[in-house]
Amino acid sequence: VQLQACGGGLVQAGGSLRLSCAASGGTFSYYGMGWFRQAPGKEREFVASVSRNGGITNYADSVKGRFTISRDNPKNTVYLQMTSLKPKDTAVYSCAARPGGTSWSAGGYNYWGQGTLVTVSS
Repeated sequence: VQLQACGGGLVQAGGSLRLSCAASGGTFSYYGMGWFRQAPGKEREFVASVSRNGGITNYADSVKGRFTISRDNPKNTVYLQMTSLKPKDTAVYSCAARPGGTSWSAGGYNYWGQGTLVTVSS
């Protein structure tokens, strides 16, 4: 499956962005989906995940209550709605797909999108 993320950009602290990740080349509903981010000079970290049917979501503590992950299986797309953004949310955000389920670990995902840059100014 191929993944294409978009929606990043420059936003002021307190603002909102919605990232999208479109999948192609596979049966989207077979895959658990995750969002990860990597800030400059830091390791990649888990942000959020959503189960195959969208019924189960998980979030990193750092984004809980501010970010919402969702998916639209007929549109083969997963979203990450980000609100109350903070400068520390600045990172390249990548979506990932895992056959059958989700994982908290980047190593658990088989397919990755190219990433989209989110910059939050103070």
